[in-house]
Amino acid sequence: MTDALCHLVVDGNEVLEFKLVRCIEDIENDDTSFGPEMCHQVFGDNEKIFGYTDLHIKLYYSAGSLQTYLGIEYTDKIEPSKSDGMKADDVEGALKKILAPGYVTNLDRFISLLAKDESFVPHGHLLHAFTVTPDDGGDKRTFEVYYSETSTPGFLAFHEQLQTFLLWYVDAACFIDVDDDQWNFFTVFEKYATSEGEWRYATAAYATVYRYYAYPRHARPRISQVLTLPPFRKLGLCAQLLQAIYSHFIILPEVVDITVEDPSQDFQRIRDYVDAKNCENLPAFQPAKLLQGFSTEMANQACSKFKINKKQARRVYEILRLKNTNTSDKTAYLAYRLVVKNRLNAPYQKKKLEMKKLQKVLSPEEYTATITAAGVNETQSRLASQYIALEYEYRRVIHRMEHC
Repeated sequence: MTDALCHLVVDGNEVLEFKLVRCIEDIENDDTSFGPEMCHQVFGDNEKIFGYTDLHIKLYYSAGSLQTYLGIEYTDKIEPSKSDGMKADDVEGALKKILAPGYVTNLDRFISLLAKDESFVPHGHLLHAFTVTPDDGGDKRTFEVYYSETSTPGFLAFHEQLQTFLLWYVDAACFIDVDDDQWNFFTVFEKYATSEGEWRYATAAYATVYRYYAYPRHARPRISQVLTLPPFRKLGLCAQLLQAIYSHFIILPEVVDITVEDPSQDFQRIRDYVDAKNCENLPAFQPAKLLQGFSTEMANQACSKFKINKKQARRVYEILRLKNTNTSDKTAYLAYRLVVKNRLNAPYQKKKLEMKKLQKVLSPEEYTATITAAGVNETQSRLASQYIALEYEYRRVIHRMEHC
């Protein structure tokens, strides 16, 4: 591409503007705008859009019912007849593939649709309500968590609009098959009062959970997608949402345990926090027992009380033991580090045993090549860096436990 055309290439993330509109004034208020974290799932791997001058893409949603407006503005667009047949990227075509049907491209029409939020109420039934006091000392804010299924009247149409946010904030996101009735949905709304004193709802976060079958007549719910919309982050909503999911499932006798599908680092940290807070008062996780090492009693109590699986219960044990370890005591701190490193080292030890078996059947040259490819000799440095990263994550969880 020539330098003369470079000004026609823009980063999609920089020209996209989102809003969750509560009132007409929000449309002109820059403080209500937010942007995407990624756009490769819509505009391609390089996240570039070609063919426009001063491109600005507006995706506005009504705060409650998520009525959608798409506005595409630019001062100039490349013409094939004047540029050797080069065409501008089809921006609306790309967005049409992911937006729910019924979006509008006329701003006045969108403004008229805002009235729908006056009568909007969340779908499903109320599971949990809580208040949050912002760190900046603002007024308390009220939130509610609702549970829905694919059969909940009106929910799937709402979900079709809500799920579009995933593509801008969750890597490798995909839309779920809503024809499968094993999907469950947990949605967080802010309940707020208008200047006239009327109650309204604003969509804030949501999670999808799939109920996997477990033999013979049991279920293993797996948390699949979790998203807090940017205007509602740093308020502790995800932890409250996760706790609401737990509260819904732990009372069901058919549920074996609750798992998470490919958790991001941020979500794993929240999960660790919630699980550690929940288990901290269980008899098996008291300080004296933590010093004795991870036990079957810990795994059983975590599972029976909170449906936490054994692998996650082990993480909870390590977090709570670190929390109760005086790291100024060299002996105690060394004992803790060895416990964690032994767990981290277990897969490498298994690999070493496999390598010893291979040594008997391979030539020296083949064995050396195999060891190099498998990275066996890098075990110690890898283990050290793994441990440092893990303890850093654990300390972040503990800090939150001590300050929330």
